[in-house]
Amino acid sequence: MEIRSEGSIARVRSWATDLEENTMQQALRSARCDAVSGPIALMPDAHFGLGATVGSVIPTESAIIPAAVGVDIGCGMIAVKTDVEAAHLPDNLGPTLREIGRAIPAGFNRHQHPTKSADTWVGHNKLETEVELTTKQHRGVAQQLGTLGGGNHFVEVCLDEADQVWAVLHSGSRGIGNVLARNHIERAKELCRDLERALEDRDLAYFLDSDDGFQAYIRDMLWAQEYALENREQMMNSLLGVLGGQLGRPIRELARINCHHNYTARERYGDRDLWITRKGAIRAGFGELGVIPGSMGTNTYIVAGLGNPQSYQSAAHGAGRRFGRNEAKRRFSAAQLTEAMQGRTWQQSKADQLVDESPMAYKDIDVVMENQSDLVEIRHTLHAIVNYKGTK
Repeated sequence: MEIRSEGSIARVRSWATDLEENTMQQALRSARCDAVSGPIALMPDAHFGLGATVGSVIPTESAIIPAAVGVDIGCGMIAVKTDVEAAHLPDNLGPTLREIGRAIPAGFNRHQHPTKSADTWVGHNKLETEVELTTKQHRGVAQQLGTLGGGNHFVEVCLDEADQVWAVLHSGSRGIGNVLARNHIERAKELCRDLERALEDRDLAYFLDSDDGFQAYIRDMLWAQEYALENREQMMNSLLGVLGGQLGRPIRELARINCHHNYTARERYGDRDLWITRKGAIRAGFGELGVIPGSMGTNTYIVAGLGNPQSYQSAAHGAGRRFGRNEAKRRFSAAQLTEAMQGRTWQQSKADQLVDESPMAYKDIDVVMENQSDLVEIRHTLHAIVNYKGTK
């Protein structure tokens, strides 16, 4: 579906059948921004976000909108298909959940003493930024590498349709990505204000490639994307170590997929090189594998892209929120979440802290998948048997 704003050529291509009015209006505001170089693609999980809509794909040619990338630069998913079958797993998965919690710090926790792999990566990938960081923030770069965070980030052990075990997790660039993103968002706002660039929404402030701040943002953004990718890699290695320890043998990987869903990349469409910003969207080039989670209590999908140029070879990143966190806490109870999580091993004793992540707070992942049948094909459907999240 193509949406046009009255009196404007700006338009949005939408795959969403469950779309709130404020989300549509926000997408149209983004499409009218002078920095945008073509139609915006709105994914079926789209919902209202900061500045740009979560679940949107935004093309720009000579500009970049930091808030469209978001504050969790490089956030994404990683999934590993293992050689373990359901029959090999212990009947009681409680110890597995506890060991995951020991191996992967979550919430506000970090490695008090950075792991060797974290120190090695940071040493080989030094952050050279113009952003002034505190001593604590500098230390946190290594201390938070290999840690989960909170919110909708999670670790899961899943079974596919053949009862094969998969390890899955969701996380991003942690505190350092947030600090870098917010700093550049504010710099872009100041620049647009000083140069009197017209903006319907200040959060759509942008850098042109001729601006002093452009290259500084691109450098920090690309570093943060690599940091997020490595963060998921290190946590996955820890998770596989836990599974191997529980089974008493090393885990053999049959496939590994690691994909961003909050990022931008330079890509060619037609005769133009564009920055394609995916805020809550994955790249879905033809045959390209991706991971699309639902929410606590619902399925995760392993997909292959169909390379649809109308969506800039993109697809949804998940179910998408229906209710904000505060609204979800008002609407739903710990008892309802517990009912939805039947059959899974999870942090049930902390259900009251996880109510805002209830599946009822999200859109229906199966509707999302149906709406994007021309963007991806489903290769595997994963059902979680262990779920671990950051809590207080």
